Amino acid sequence: MDNEEKKKKLKKIAKIFIAVYLVSFFVINWNDVSWIFNYKAVGGLIDDFFTPYPSIASDYISPTTNFIQNNSANNVQNNNINNQAKFTYSDKKNSLTIPAIGIDVPLVFAQSANKEFMAKYLDQGAVYYPGSVMPWQNGLAVVLGHSAPPYWPKIKHDWIFNDLNKLNVGDKILVIIDNKQYTYSVKGKTIVDREQEIIPKNLTASNNILVLVTCWPPGKDIKRILIEAELEK
Repeated sequence: MDNEEKKKKLKKIAKIFIAVYLVSFFVINWNDVSWIFNYKAVGGLIDDFFTPYPSIASDYISPTTNFIQNNSANNVQNNNINNQAKFTYSDKKNSLTIPAIGIDVPLVFAQSANKEFMAKYLDQGAVYYPGSVMPWQNGLAVVLGHSAPPYWPKIKHDWIFNDLNKLNVGDKILVIIDNKQYTYSVKGKTIVDREQEIIPKNLTASNNILVLVTCWPPGKDIKRILIEAELEK
């Protein structure tokens, strides 16, 4: 066998090796890379490149934004224990589950409302906003989540609140904290301006209200959609 034939044989072996490697890579990582073969997803990426959607944190967290009113003189105090709060035990540690729209994601407790920290929190799941009351307390809790443009690939947690608008009155939201599951019932939805203060319609001195917040329309920095839910007793 001369040198020319050896080179051809080595090239053929190399091509086979590369082909096997690529096939194996795509099979193992299909959930993360399958969107590449979806022309709609690619189109969404191209569109987003020219009209990028901002991080939910970029304008949620600003000096003029006041999400949590629990310490306000006009509202309930966040140390007021709700003795009627009921829970069931769960094998999950901390999570947010919304069966009606197929959401089951980690619940992350933000230690700071700083933009850079908040952006990292949002990549990890739904974010329990600092200052929110716990389910066993009376008052207001706010949970933030990303939304993304149509056909955006499900990378990290950019997409988790895309379908909030599909929720209806009576749908359940399950908040699990330290293996204790608390059930909320949706009371309504509202579209508000970007920095508009959250004022729950159903908040009283003796109940616990949860508000889910994300960009509206999904992935666009125009308005906010709020889903208000009340803890079931």
